[in-house]
Amino acid sequence: MSIGNSPEDERPFQDESQEARASVGRALQQARIAAGLTVDDVSAATRVRIAIIHAIEADDFGPCGGDVYARGHIRTLARAVHLDPGPLIEQYDDEHGGRPAPTPAAPLFEAERIRPERRGPNWTAAMVAAIVVVIGFVGFTAVKGGGDGSDAKAHVAEGATPATSKPVSPTPTKNKPAPPSTAPSDSAIAAAPQDKVTVQVSAPNGRSWISAKDHNGRMLFDGLLKKGESKTFQDSSKINLILGDAGAIELYVNGKKIDDNFQPGQVERLTYTKGDPVAG
Repeated sequence: MSIGNSPEDERPFQDESQEARASVGRALQQARIAAGLTVDDVSAATRVRIAIIHAIEADDFGPCGGDVYARGHIRTLARAVHLDPGPLIEQYDDEHGGRPAPTPAAPLFEAERIRPERRGPNWTAAMVAAIVVVIGFVGFTAVKGGGDGSDAKAHVAEGATPATSKPVSPTPTKNKPAPPSTAPSDSAIAAAPQDKVTVQVSAPNGRSWISAKDHNGRMLFDGLLKKGESKTFQDSSKINLILGDAGAIELYVNGKKIDDNFQPGQVERLTYTKGDPVAG
């Protein structure tokens, strides 16, 4: 008979503090239940899809689209169930290799993305260019014709005295004004019509994936808005927006700047209608 430790004594030591510490998803689920909220209630309040909430509560962060957006979802859900998001985000970073570097926003909501409609040639721009060329040619011809007339008068002055006659003044050429550009400008946003809703999305602080639909659900834009770029959308009654990184975005709605304090990496779903810029 051998003398030594029993098999029970050789079992690996279990850290009770680790067992007592709930996972990120479990903590969010327990807080939601304690607050008397259903997954549908949280989805309606945060505009995070039900499937993503279920996945996060099961500690599956794959559907979030990356670490940056997973952290944004954790922050949003924690606030909805009255939890401090800071410790949960720190726990997520500890369990997933530390604070992630910024990732491209394009993969966000890949399941919801719709291929943008293929558009035909921009005949309006082609017509404007053709009109500008014609106006330039007519103006050049008129200027050149006036110069030739001056040279002819100089030659007559050097030779015999011409017969007395009234000088013929050249007929002025009226240049046709170029048609106005179809793209709305900043002044157009400032004077937005009250019978429509006008939304200008700019990315002065970085790039962000955005999606915009009209009141019929028709896709107006779906793609990456690079730093320094802007897009303007207009509809008769409603514009629906999804901002992949709301902290990089500035919004002007019906000529007024939206001063919401969006955080970097925060995902926002917004709806704007006619009248005062109030998020729907």
